[in-house]
Amino acid sequence: MEPLLEVRNLTKIFQKKGQTELAAVDHLNFCLYPKETLGIVGESGSGKSTVAKAVTRLIDVTEGEIFLKGENITFLKGRELRRICRSYQMVFQSPAGSFDPRKTLGDGIGESLKNAGVPRKERIKRVEELLDQCGLPAEYARRYPREVSGGQCQRAAIARALAIGPELLICDEATSALDVTVQKQVMELLAKLRKEKGMAILFICHDLALVQQFCDRILVMKEGKLIESGTPDEVIRHPKEEYTKRLIDAVL
Repeated sequence: MEPLLEVRNLTKIFQKKGQTELAAVDHLNFCLYPKETLGIVGESGSGKSTVAKAVTRLIDVTEGEIFLKGENITFLKGRELRRICRSYQMVFQSPAGSFDPRKTLGDGIGESLKNAGVPRKERIKRVEELLDQCGLPAEYARRYPREVSGGQCQRAAIARALAIGPELLICDEATSALDVTVQKQVMELLAKLRKEKGMAILFICHDLALVQQFCDRILVMKEGKLIESGTPDEVIRHPKEEYTKRLIDAVL
């Protein structure tokens, strides 16, 4: 099977004025296959969120290549990048911060549909369908981000990500800002949508317990490098690295 997403030798170096260079991601290689859920775990500063930003082209890479459905997207710009963006969408850690506070949730969810030329009447109907799929009443389309809870706002963010039918959903600490009960509900929603829509998911998280339950494979990152990988059973029940053992001891 051909990978949906392939990352080759990915490196991202940051340098602040007067400071030494920092390799946030250091020669990383991995593949994600269609309908697969791949977890990336690591402590704060391990580079996992930088991977998400690089894969979605929110930041440029220093070295390496990113392939989506066999196409090299590493240096795409403008119209070509917008075209490929239809294949993937991202769900961020802070749901309220990812919406424009001046616009309703419905406007935010429907923005990609509007950009795609979908007529207003059809757009409104589609937004209501997306809200329903994500467990929110249609009336939430008229609410502003500040008028809903964190869990409700994250459901709306997931609805927005689904609007153009992506093949890949990238979740960057998408549940870490939620309390345990709401976190469980959002994870159940993601599992349901994954099954219904056949999406692949890149699930970036610091919580190994969540990753164990949700992912098909796990990558463990430390200081920008991949240090261990395998199935949840292989990584969590039989860790090879002391760093991985410490992560497990912290949450399990």
